[in-house]
Amino acid sequence: MLTYRRTLAASTLAVAVLTATACTPGTDAPGGGDGTGGKPAARGTALAAVDTLTVKGRAPKTGYGREKFGRAWVDVDGNGCGTRDDILKRDLTGVRFTDGHCKVASGTLTDDPYTGTTVRYVRGRSKVDIDHVVALSDAWQKGAQKWDGETRRRFANDPLNLLAVDSATNRRKSDGDAATWLPPNRAYRCTYVARQIAVKRKYGVWVTAGERDAMKRVLGACPQQKLP
Repeated sequence: MLTYRRTLAASTLAVAVLTATACTPGTDAPGGGDGTGGKPAARGTALAAVDTLTVKGRAPKTGYGREKFGRAWVDVDGNGCGTRDDILKRDLTGVRFTDGHCKVASGTLTDDPYTGTTVRYVRGRSKVDIDHVVALSDAWQKGAQKWDGETRRRFANDPLNLLAVDSATNRRKSDGDAATWLPPNRAYRCTYVARQIAVKRKYGVWVTAGERDAMKRVLGACPQQKLP
């Protein structure tokens, strides 16, 4: 009988230990849902840069207007061409001009980053937009309303924040951030989020907690993604 009691007590203790171990927080939980397994993000990666961004709530949109960021597509680099045409020249292939070197008449977006499709550009009836990767309205609600006019003008015309993209998809994006909109082209999402982080870090634009978490979820699939 004594042997039986000892065996039963040992078995009960073993079950209790296993149960306690299984319920201990963090013993086998994923590393915060960001795909890193709890390891710190490598220096120089977009994932590491997320944690350098200020996290705050979204401010009201009160007072926002496109004109707050200056006249659209000005020649900020002094090359004689407006920013829109500069980005078209950078992102399109087979570019033709109306005036020799500046005004883009036609071209092809051979691999639209947002859809992965080919989009034809023809001036005056274009299916290509120049998108602000970090939307002006989003920036306004996360710090830009306190900038001076020159900083806002530079932000609106910074090539780092501009991409030639499919117009219909861009208009569906509107002023969404990473928490509310990501490119349908999943293969581009890591690059897209890394670019948003680079822009926001450069100008001190903050992120919401939900936006930060969404960025980390995307970058969890590509933890070595570098900033542009």
